[in-house]
Amino acid sequence: MERSSAPTGATRLDNVGLILVGPRYPENIGAAARIAYNFGIPELTVVTGRKPDPERMLKMATHKAGHLITGMRLVETTAEAASPYNFIVATTARQGRQRVRMQSPRAVMEEIRPLAQAPNNRIALMFGPENTGLTNKDLDLCQFYSTIPTADFSSLNLAQAVAIHCYELYMAMVFGSNKPAQPIDYANSFDLEGMYGHISEALSEITFLDDNNQVYWMRSIRRFLGRVRLTKKEASLIRGICRKFLWHSRNRNKLT
Repeated sequence: MERSSAPTGATRLDNVGLILVGPRYPENIGAAARIAYNFGIPELTVVTGRKPDPERMLKMATHKAGHLITGMRLVETTAEAASPYNFIVATTARQGRQRVRMQSPRAVMEEIRPLAQAPNNRIALMFGPENTGLTNKDLDLCQFYSTIPTADFSSLNLAQAVAIHCYELYMAMVFGSNKPAQPIDYANSFDLEGMYGHISEALSEITFLDDNNQVYWMRSIRRFLGRVRLTKKEASLIRGICRKFLWHSRNRNKLT
């Protein structure tokens, strides 16, 4: 049953977007758009190498959410999809030695709620391909990690996962505290990726990172700094320190 209108007022998630990484079926994109519209989420980004079939997407989106399909961002990399957002929730059921500890969607959305209440923060929910899920490189771009608890059998499709996460975020916003969050100019993914690039370059310069351990240590550094929730100014400060360090390292012979 379709709703006559999208949510309005304080519960509308104007600063939230969905990122679908490599979806295999256009119908799933359309279904995700329909779910996003139901919960007042206005942005849809799809990471893909080619434009999905519009007719198949629109059929599942229905005319109510058709504008999310016609207006969605199509990008070629997950990093590009993530770049405008300050905080990203990764959704995955995969487990592994290098995987972070996952939380339930409800627990994650309680953490996200005060950040989402600040209009200057842009929040994204990221979903991976239906058959493989998000990669470790995709997870590197995220600050929160969610998995849907199930019984012995776990076989939820993409649209179901989108619905559960959108619902939990919406409910957290509806029933959570309405105390306005203090506006903070947090770094977005574009700022953070530039910072991590300088950190990696500086640590490689002193051989703290080498070809054998670079991925491991940089992933640990990302997770540590991700918990800190850096502002734009702080990310810029760290980049400035790294640039100065690199300049001195590469010009030390001239300085002696």
